[in-house]
Amino acid sequence: MTKLLDHKRIERNVTVLGVLALLVVTIGGLVEIAPLFWLDSTVEKVEGMRPYTPLELAGRNIYIREGCYLCHSQMIRPFRDETERYGHYSLAAESMYDHPFQWGSKRTGPDLARVGGRYSDQWHVAHLKDPRAVVPKSIMPTYQFLAEHELNAGDISKDLKVLRIEGVPYTDEDISKANDDLKAQADPDADATSLIARYPKAQARDYDGDPKKLTEMDALVAYLQMLGTLVDFKAAAPQEEAK
Repeated sequence: MTKLLDHKRIERNVTVLGVLALLVVTIGGLVEIAPLFWLDSTVEKVEGMRPYTPLELAGRNIYIREGCYLCHSQMIRPFRDETERYGHYSLAAESMYDHPFQWGSKRTGPDLARVGGRYSDQWHVAHLKDPRAVVPKSIMPTYQFLAEHELNAGDISKDLKVLRIEGVPYTDEDISKANDDLKAQADPDADATSLIARYPKAQARDYDGDPKKLTEMDALVAYLQMLGTLVDFKAAAPQEEAK
């Protein structure tokens, strides 16, 4: 009874209530925020993650330019309905080299965090050229022009230099070979040995069906085909789950 009366006195005294509320918020804030000052990073690194190849980066730039993130998120939430449809929930480390990240805020179309390898290059090209040819009810606009426009990424090494300033671990070799790597990844006749050695799991091939020229379609499909392919979730899962 006494505790109840004390509680009523606090509630009726605005000044005391305000001071006590501020004290509780301050203590809670310190408990949550203070430990972060002693951490080098709040993102736990995951085996397999690497920076984008120059071609993938060029494709990502096109993805952002065309506003694809407005209709397609790249963040799978840890709910059963999401993981059953899209795959393993997204990890913070998967966005550690994204500047800016592509989590998105709505889904007019499906989430693309795990789209890499789910469809063939030919499917992606057909879908981008005429979405309704493969998904009849799609409201996605057509991107036929991507196959017609040659890729003009400028000096892509400058992009790598800026990203390195932001913390992406591109090496001097990556930067010096960036423009050659960009062309080699989409050229089926080029030697991509060095590229693959520096960018594990990089996929080097012609993407748009026309090996004679390097197009914006090549770059965008290369980007889409690597999404969600770097982390081996089956290997990381407990043996029972893997089964």
